[in-house]
Amino acid sequence: MSAPLCTHPAARRPATVPVSPVATRTTLTVGIIGAGRVGATLGAALAAAGHRVVAASGLSGASRARLALLLPTVSRRPAVAVARAATDLLLIAVPDDALAGVVAGLAADGALRPGQVVAHTSGAHGLAVLAPAAAAGARPLALHPAMTFTGTPDDLGRLPGISYGVTAPAELRPLAARLVVELGGVPEWIEENDRSLYHAALTHGANHLVTLVNEAADRLRDAGVGEPEKVLAPLLRAALENALRLGDDALTGPVSRGDAGTVERHLARLAAAAPESVAPYLALARRTADRAVAAGRLRPMDAEPLLGVLHRDHTEVAA
Repeated sequence: MSAPLCTHPAARRPATVPVSPVATRTTLTVGIIGAGRVGATLGAALAAAGHRVVAASGLSGASRARLALLLPTVSRRPAVAVARAATDLLLIAVPDDALAGVVAGLAADGALRPGQVVAHTSGAHGLAVLAPAAAAGARPLALHPAMTFTGTPDDLGRLPGISYGVTAPAELRPLAARLVVELGGVPEWIEENDRSLYHAALTHGANHLVTLVNEAADRLRDAGVGEPEKVLAPLLRAALENALRLGDDALTGPVSRGDAGTVERHLARLAAAAPESVAPYLALARRTADRAVAAGRLRPMDAEPLLGVLHRDHTEVAA
């Protein structure tokens, strides 16, 4: 019989993940690149949490106004100077499509250093876009607040309780969680390959909601309603609260009842008054019908006449 295998005690200890030195510091030296609505607000929130925001960049008149309003004592400098001044945390809050170029440019200019945490606020990107920063020895972090911003002090009051979509290397998770908590938020850990899906969901829910509400308001004005927001506000608030609480069970209206005649009249009137609204109405009604059937809110046999209306070619009517 063979002798039992001996395992050295050290081999049985769980592997430990090295913690970034930055994560152990109480006060971080922070720089903000991009004084848009998000960057200026998060910079002000980090300052309120006790961190030293030492520099920020912003080229437009609106950015300069936001810095004067939200970060009045912070020095405004070019992006490269901000990156060099941010010894602990560099927060890059620029549009999604500009992010890769900004990161690559900072790395090429030698503005990033080993150990520095370089974070971005884009929901659409994860860590891959920060590869040039990581190659320079910086620690990459994706930190996206799931909130819409106005760039005014009112935004600071909206931060408590919101979620942040966070993608981080294992060694930076403690720091990421701490920053989110200091901002009053809750971390949602998003895998790198799920960032686009995460962002698509938020865009579909929030941005398209604004379009939908304004479309509804425009059509009410067409119908002679002088203050459509007064009509819509209680209805939409109730619909949103019910949808968040009940899911598809919150669905009401003609599609959920299979009222094909009503929907057909909607489409005919929209085609005459606002043909640009026909296609979005159809797209949403079709998806609503699919969900209503799947949720058992609408029987397939009752859905057939409605689906016939929704899948008819309405382009000639709209034209």
